[in-house]
Amino acid sequence: MKSRNILRVCAVVLTLCCVMPARGDRGTFDMERWDEILADVRSRAAANNISNATIKAALKTPAFIPSIVHSDKNQSEFKLTLDQYLARTVNAKRIANGRRMRGVYPTMLTRVENKYGVPPHVILAFWGLESNYGEYKAAHRLTDAFLTLMYDGRRQTFFGNQLLALMKIADDNNLDITQIRGSWAGAMGHFQFIPTTLASYGVDGNGDGSIDIIGSVGDAMFSAANYLNKLGWNQNERIVRAVVVPAGFDTDMLRGDVKKNLAQWAEMGVTLPDGGPLPAVDMMAGLVADVAAIEAARAAGNAAADADMDTDVAPQPVIKAYLTYPNFYRIKKWNNSNWYAIAIASLADELK
Repeated sequence: MKSRNILRVCAVVLTLCCVMPARGDRGTFDMERWDEILADVRSRAAANNISNATIKAALKTPAFIPSIVHSDKNQSEFKLTLDQYLARTVNAKRIANGRRMRGVYPTMLTRVENKYGVPPHVILAFWGLESNYGEYKAAHRLTDAFLTLMYDGRRQTFFGNQLLALMKIADDNNLDITQIRGSWAGAMGHFQFIPTTLASYGVDGNGDGSIDIIGSVGDAMFSAANYLNKLGWNQNERIVRAVVVPAGFDTDMLRGDVKKNLAQWAEMGVTLPDGGPLPAVDMMAGLVADVAAIEAARAAGNAAADADMDTDVAPQPVIKAYLTYPNFYRIKKWNNSNWYAIAIASLADELK
């Protein structure tokens, strides 16, 4: 017992050498708080019938990771334009790799589609954006990530629930919890599920009796498709449609939260990119465009006109936008970002 305590103190002391600058707002490392967190996890895990073996493994050599706190406190603002984001996420290499993966897993993708109604190109699009088809290498042992974020305190309850879910998953599926790695924020596997999502939607896709979305592509694909299916995925509907809207269009209508029938959008001047009419179908849709870029262009035009009254600043004739159908909003329940949902739709179209 004494030697174990010495090792634990040494580990924390080594951590403190790195943590002090990052935690100047809170002062020195609070060992008492750290021990209270470990004790609370141990108590909650036991109350949830998690095995003693998993509890011991999860808490045997806990480590505080300063870089995780830094990442949590310094999440960069989203500054890419839509075009820049799509260029980064839906590039030639990712498209080529997605087509290659379709050839590697044809049977698995067909099984997924037959069971859950989610087509291969959609599954591949999520896989490509979430982990670059499994190439993303997880940086952190998830038990350490969750304990660190619990200690930091900003979302202690949330991350505590994630850790308990992870311990339960390890227990139920005979996984070594010390070997489960993920992102600093706790996402793991081919489709970057957090533990509570995996607990709700995880599926044994390869039939080996356990669910392992890190080591098994089949489990990962089946789990992702099950999640999308439960969100209401409709394989008979597209996700988005590229359109154009008049130059002076109200940008408050271009954030995706205003939904109208296609006929109503058509009456407001929305057309296909070639100027043709929208499809004559009875469907509701939103409209999404790069509002920040549009407003910046308008401001620049106004500034130029104010600077030189003789300069005729020609307005942009049309604005590129996307009609966003119900599947778009199902994607946003996975990741609440318009840009992400458009990227999924764009990559999926390339992989059909």
